[in-house]
Amino acid sequence: MTDAHIHFSGLVLRPFADTDADAFAAAVVESVPSVSPWMAWCASDYTAADALEWFAMCRASEAAGTAFEFGIFCGQTGDFLGGAGLNDIRPLHRFCNLGYWVRQSRQGQGVASRSVQALAAHAFDALALHRVEIVVAVGNTASLAVAAKCGAFDERVARNRLCIDGRAVDAHVFSLVPE
Repeated sequence: MTDAHIHFSGLVLRPFADTDADAFAAAVVESVPSVSPWMAWCASDYTAADALEWFAMCRASEAAGTAFEFGIFCGQTGDFLGGAGLNDIRPLHRFCNLGYWVRQSRQGQGVASRSVQALAAHAFDALALHRVEIVVAVGNTASLAVAAKCGAFDERVARNRLCIDGRAVDAHVFSLVPE
């Protein structure tokens, strides 16, 4: 496992520590109105125990080389801001998915776009990937804006591309490639 800390534009992205569980759970509960329509795991009854289960899954995925998930923290205060990761890594074709969420009280402050920029650079440089995809459900205007702001190319709308809360939804498939 890596202890990689990515410092980028006032943010620190790092693997989750068990001591982050309370802050993670509080951020999830705070963010139900804006995040839960797009991420079914975001629920008002989310607990620190749920966060610890997620952190264990993150460590297992990292050990398997299939995902690298990070907490997003303020570089000055250390406050927990959200999560982002490179997941569904496909080594044969050298690409992955990039996902992100930002706690509701810190949305609209560039946290997601800076996290995307940092993780895309990490994917291309440290992981030697050739393509990063961002898949965004149709209607998720905040995430669509983040992908566009980061210069991701909107390749298509894929039918039934995501499953949210048990139902298939169409999604934009964006791509980032190294310059």
